Amino acid sequence: MQSSTIFNHETVTLDGESFYECEFRDCRMVYSGGELPDFKKCRFDGCDWKFEGPAADTLAHLKLIWSVGGKAPVQALIKEITGAGGK
Repeated sequence: MQSSTIFNHETVTLDGESFYECEFRDCRMVYSGGELPDFKKCRFDGCDWKFEGPAADTLAHLKLIWSVGGKAPVQALIKEITGAGGK
């Protein structure tokens, strides 16, 4: 677990990592579809979030669903992610 660390202009691999009270400044945050990262009391400033490997494949699949007329299920997922679904 990374604790009370300041990351500045770095590429940070997220899969399976845990961060506590860390600060990320202008970092490239990379998630590849492995074990979810854990963030507790962290701050993010100007970071760029990237998805690679299976994570990027999942996003490409959602884009395909959207493009062939499946907007409703993708919108439902977005509502679930953002908490806008009224649950």
